Amino acid sequence: MRKKKPQKENNERWLLTYSDLITLLMIFFIIMYASSTVDAGKYKKISESFKVAFGGGKTLIADNDAIDIKDKASTVDTTVVSKDPQKVSQQEQNKLQEIKKKVDELVQQDNMTGSVSTNIEERGLVISLQDTEIFDTGKADIRSDSQQRLIQIGKIVNQVDNYIRVEGHTDNQPISNYEFKSNWELSSARATNVVQLLISQCGITPQKLAAVGYGEYRPVADNNSDAGRARNRRVDIVIISSKFNSTENNSK
Repeated sequence: MRKKKPQKENNERWLLTYSDLITLLMIFFIIMYASSTVDAGKYKKISESFKVAFGGGKTLIADNDAIDIKDKASTVDTTVVSKDPQKVSQQEQNKLQEIKKKVDELVQQDNMTGSVSTNIEERGLVISLQDTEIFDTGKADIRSDSQQRLIQIGKIVNQVDNYIRVEGHTDNQPISNYEFKSNWELSSARATNVVQLLISQCGITPQKLAAVGYGEYRPVADNNSDAGRARNRRVDIVIISSKFNSTENNSK
């Protein structure tokens, strides 16, 4: 009986798999190239959709339009969230304008015109209270007849999530009494007492607040006149614009 010759092993089978892989890659890059040449924005969205699909169906965030992706298991549409910095900034400006309007209405109602003013600056909304509105001369304790007005302002301020800085200011007249040896100490104590009131009576969280004493060194008027010195003796409640969050939050 004649022995069969052993069949020669086919060492070229891998070429089939290799050729299939190369073909698939070529098709993939053709599709991606065609998409990018038609519309660069759509190419980016398609690319992001691949990331989302392979990442477990997480939410896709886009500036304007968005590709809706559904999780086949739950059939729940993903949420589209706007991250446009200009839109966020405008929304915050609108909110600060709303807070300013409410404080201005309160000032008119309670006849505080001339002693309380509001102004929107680059750093945020500044609510400025003259010292005679809430303190006795040379004192840091908030007068009992002024506490309710300050609480009303605090509750309006608490309608935003921004950081809030309370700044104490004085004129350039030196002070030295049994309680305070300098304008630094007086301005710091006044700012701290206002902060304590905002926490205890207005429900503002301490993490949002800061108390600062500037003494006589941040004047808004000329200290050479009685009217100018009166304007400089003040406490400013500043709702900080969110673009300065990094300077307020150093806990990271």
